[in-house]
Amino acid sequence: MTGYLHSIESMGTVDGPGIRTVVFLQGCALRCRYCHNPDTWKTGGGQQITPEALVRKLRRYVPYYTRSGGGVTFSGGEPLLQPEFLSECLRLCKAEGIHTCIDTAGVGLGDYDGILQNTDLVLYDVKHEAPDAYRALTGQPIDRTHAFVEAVRKAGTPMWVRHVVVPGVTDDEAHMQALAGYIRTLPNAQRVELLPYHLLGVNKYAALGLPYPLEGVPAMDRARCEQYQDTYFGGWSK
Repeated sequence: MTGYLHSIESMGTVDGPGIRTVVFLQGCALRCRYCHNPDTWKTGGGQQITPEALVRKLRRYVPYYTRSGGGVTFSGGEPLLQPEFLSECLRLCKAEGIHTCIDTAGVGLGDYDGILQNTDLVLYDVKHEAPDAYRALTGQPIDRTHAFVEAVRKAGTPMWVRHVVVPGVTDDEAHMQALAGYIRTLPNAQRVELLPYHLLGVNKYAALGLPYPLEGVPAMDRARCEQYQDTYFGGWSK
């Protein structure tokens, strides 16, 4: 069995607890207008690797995980688009005593029960709570996320919710109120973090010969984002 790997980032500190290795898998079905990793979209791109070879690479970081309470986060792209590969990687990590996390929008190919069996934490990227706005933002229907959310509920896996705040798209008071209501329905949501939209991915679109969907939209004001965080999501830890 092999999977498609985009890249590996060591010593990460923002994608789960402690010091983490972030494994970016290739492939994504969404086309989020603010995506900063369009180079991960293509299914079958990147480097082919076996689960065993990948976990061998991760072993060298175990002392850092142990001292910091960290581990491995599988991101993308969308890691759920490689279910068999992801499931085996998670199983091997748990066999090594490594804390596991998946960073996902919840749009995959199934086998969620098997994946969550060896997942310690879910970082759930909520694109939008309203069906029409979700489709406009991602190009896909929101109901594709429902099966994954239900699987998380069934498994009891802790969930940290993240949401990108984009000027003129997801930055108004009414949206924040609706988003808070939606998050209250999510299973096991322990944390909520609002992420201010940034422009760090713009040059990737130019390099790939792609038009940038949010051309002319400025980066989100961080102070305003923090204000929304405190006002609407203060009941959850960040």
